[in-house]
Amino acid sequence: MINTAEVFLWGTRIGIIHQEDGQAYLSFEFDRDFIRSGIELSPIKMPLSSRVYSFPELAGSAFHGAPGLIADSLPDSFGNRVIERWLNEQDRSLNDFNSVDRLCYTGKRGMGALEYRPANGPEIWKEDSVDIAKMVDFASDVLNDKKNQKLRIQDDPGYGQLIQLGTSAGGARAKALIAWNEETGEIRSGQIDAGDGFEYWLMKFDGVKKNGDHDLEDAIEYTRIEYAYYLMAKKAGIRMSDCRLWEENGRFHFMTKRFDRVGNQKLHMQTFGALMHIDYNLPGQSSYEEAAEITLRLTNSASDVEDLYRRMVFNVLLVNQDDHVKNIAFLMDRKGKWKLAPAYDLTFAYNLENRWLRAHQMRVNGKTSDISYEDLIESGKNMGLTSRKCTGIIQTIRSVKEDYISHMKNAGVSTKTAKTLFAVLPSI
Repeated sequence: MINTAEVFLWGTRIGIIHQEDGQAYLSFEFDRDFIRSGIELSPIKMPLSSRVYSFPELAGSAFHGAPGLIADSLPDSFGNRVIERWLNEQDRSLNDFNSVDRLCYTGKRGMGALEYRPANGPEIWKEDSVDIAKMVDFASDVLNDKKNQKLRIQDDPGYGQLIQLGTSAGGARAKALIAWNEETGEIRSGQIDAGDGFEYWLMKFDGVKKNGDHDLEDAIEYTRIEYAYYLMAKKAGIRMSDCRLWEENGRFHFMTKRFDRVGNQKLHMQTFGALMHIDYNLPGQSSYEEAAEITLRLTNSASDVEDLYRRMVFNVLLVNQDDHVKNIAFLMDRKGKWKLAPAYDLTFAYNLENRWLRAHQMRVNGKTSDISYEDLIESGKNMGLTSRKCTGIIQTIRSVKEDYISHMKNAGVSTKTAKTLFAVLPSI
């Protein structure tokens, strides 16, 4: 078990993290040299200071005891399942693997630009190409608890690649960080310099048994539905990274280009939840209006606030109720300039029987359900938009909604599924 680790940003040590044995939370301290840089990495809850930061109240499953600045680097639920399998292969106990261990497992392979030393994760897989089909099979094994299948990392490239590529991205669903050459179609590891012609993408796997979120298994057409929502979001004027569907053996894997990478350069990333220390597992703890306030404070950009408003209206009109505080993120460049990250995880998400999906996760004009046209207007005005601007945005997204069935068809979603989902959409 590792108790102390160094934290690096763009090759510079920014501080150390520490966790005492038996302690449920971590402490973090900035290096004095980095304090003098004046670059604020988490300005709301962790401004540059010589104090030792620790937050015992963050000991739950959302932060695992880590301060928000650090918590975004921790593996999420699918990544933790893969780590558990990796530990099992080494006859090690999950009880002997604390949050510092998890960060060191991530090493320099995480989202954003923060890196952790000493790295204690699996060695970088040396093969150039990635076998998507085998990674999907092993992801199914992991999610179906096939722990009795003793298979060492070095014995099979598919397993080794999943261990390396499938733990660093957040979220509950099986996924991998890859490098893709669009011209040749070749896929390589997204954790190394893949070479000329390759760009870095996140791939969500289709066809994984028991894949899903919030205790629900994904529908058969889940990835195609998300792709349809990407098409509709672009039509609605929402900024998103490029997305694709990758077909393999009758499966359609959803790919989205990584926005925390510019070529081989990393951008610092913080989710809204991490910046504000808000537990994403607790519905209704924050609001879109609060997110807009933080957006303006960080970016000083009215256009970023407007884009956030578009996302809110889109989520309400097209019923994406999994709109929690980790699904809004911000990016910072080497000069310390912040901007709102492109939208992500936009898809149909609704289930009356599920506490996370029966209503929106973030409040709109004080409400998480039964949101009206008037609520959308009032919320926009509270964000600093004019009534006229709000009305125009709502009308744009209404027009997109009118072509819902057509967009679904273009993404390969069956007419039956499209009509079933369309029937749920509100008449705002």
